[in-house]
Amino acid sequence: MSARVQAPQPPLLLLLLLTLPVTGSGPVICFSQYEEATGRCQGLLGGGVSAEDCCLNAAYAFQESGSRLCQACRSPRWSQWSPWAPCSVTCSEGSQLRHRRCMGRGGQCPEKVAPGTLQWQLQACEDQECCPEMGGWSDWTPWGPCSVTCSKGTRTRKRECNRPAPKCGGHCPGEAQETEACNSQQVCPTHGAWAAWGPWSPCSGSCHRASHKPTETRSRTCSAPEPSKKPPGQPCSGPAYEQRACTGLPPCPVAGGWGPWGPVTPCPVTCGLGQTLERRKCDHPIPQHGGASCVGDATQIHICNTAIPCPVNGEWEAWGKWSTCTRINMKSISCNEIPGQQTRSRICGGRKFNGQRCPGSYQDIRHCYNIQNCIWKGSWSQWSTWGLCMPPCGPNPKRVRQRVCTALLPNFSPTVSMVEGQGEKNVTFWGNPRPMCEELQGQRLVVEEQRPCLHAPDCIDPDEKKP
Repeated sequence: MSARVQAPQPPLLLLLLLTLPVTGSGPVICFSQYEEATGRCQGLLGGGVSAEDCCLNAAYAFQESGSRLCQACRSPRWSQWSPWAPCSVTCSEGSQLRHRRCMGRGGQCPEKVAPGTLQWQLQACEDQECCPEMGGWSDWTPWGPCSVTCSKGTRTRKRECNRPAPKCGGHCPGEAQETEACNSQQVCPTHGAWAAWGPWSPCSGSCHRASHKPTETRSRTCSAPEPSKKPPGQPCSGPAYEQRACTGLPPCPVAGGWGPWGPVTPCPVTCGLGQTLERRKCDHPIPQHGGASCVGDATQIHICNTAIPCPVNGEWEAWGKWSTCTRINMKSISCNEIPGQQTRSRICGGRKFNGQRCPGSYQDIRHCYNIQNCIWKGSWSQWSTWGLCMPPCGPNPKRVRQRVCTALLPNFSPTVSMVEGQGEKNVTFWGNPRPMCEELQGQRLVVEEQRPCLHAPDCIDPDEKKP
């Protein structure tokens, strides 16, 4: 059983494309929530306030006038990756993009990236392996018999899409069946049939009265079709008119009216911005018997400003690099089964206005074997999967896959007991050894294949301001 191997950090396969300008001093629209999953503003508070007042609460977010971009008030960090866009072509090989944005205020995202900056990724895609090929029609079959024995009808003929047959989802242009009129030279008698009843006429009154019961009528015509004269057809049977009493008529309507505004609710927050509310009722009078309801809003919302910043909790930044694997009182432990120790640390950043400190420890310690620059026999890995297309927004993007000469690590003990009574501790290999492999395609460390990414789409900011 061998010790765990520290995985190498992958290269950053991204392109920083666009940095938005710093927020202006004009009024913004303030929201009570920034939705991390979609990057949208939720919980409208109102407009006409400054970004600084809105961001007294770091959980809030805002939109500048004329912009669709929701900007978070919290410390900057990367949004989630957007879904992959549709493949740039519907058949054969194409490419597709996705993006994320550095969102927040008062700092930078990792890699010292300014808020508003977009990062893009491009990958190859293939919705359908081959492209459709059109087919060709066969000759038409002879015309079939007429569909009727008297008067006029239709006849049809057919053809098949097989000369040649289409491929990969293709088709033949045009129709597989053709219809034309035909005449039997015989006259058919036409029997009369009622057309549909017309709509009921308006009621002769809108309110019910004891002295008068309003009625409504409707009619129909013998015209679907009319009976023929030569040869004679049969007339329609039944009445052409109907009349009935109107039912369910309401009493005369009473329109509603607004009552007075109620008291304004207190501001619901102790820091940042909140909302107050006042209400009124449509009860002066209450609308009755279908009368019109009150026109306008039953509530009014106002922004209240405490002018007090809200607490901002600290957040751990990424772990720093592991220190060199060493052992006290020993000059070198490289390439030997001698366990050492190494540390790494992280910073709790962004804590303001008496917010909570970051949970957990700022320092991490582990046991290790130092294999930095150790020369060991290696073996070639299998081909890696194809990587992302680089550069994602530049000319002629390419994707790469590799076979890597990987060191065969020694069978050192995966655990060690440093202090009696504290149990076994895991030991990790640390460092980059120098593997020795047989030459492969003229290379001793890395064999690489490249392939162009086809039909790459343009990188366009989805949230850029509209004029």
